[in-house]
Amino acid sequence: MPPATAQRLAALAGFLAVALGAFGAHGLKAVLEKNGMLAVWQTAALYHLTHSVVLLALAQRTAVPRVPFAFFGAGILIFSGSLYALALTNLKWLGAITPLGGVCLLSGWLALAWKRRA
Repeated sequence: MPPATAQRLAALAGFLAVALGAFGAHGLKAVLEKNGMLAVWQTAALYHLTHSVVLLALAQRTAVPRVPFAFFGAGILIFSGSLYALALTNLKWLGAITPLGGVCLLSGWLALAWKRRA
């Protein structure tokens, strides 16, 4: 993936992390608190933003490491996405999907540790 494309994807992920975090803290706070899901939303936003920064750091490399970038992207979508959906719907079965996203995030870190170039 060209670095410019990776930077755009990382920036979009970061934008969405901040927007969703703010929306949960302000626009949805009463609903999330009523359903006991505010902490779930906050966890989703924290991991989303943290790993968006990681995507941005990877995008700064001359050769963007494809495997870690893909794992982190999938992890954000699956881990944070399932937590956002759980917090909004209170459908407990969505919590069963979350660990798959966590495995993707962990795999991204291991892929970086493995020291492969692309």
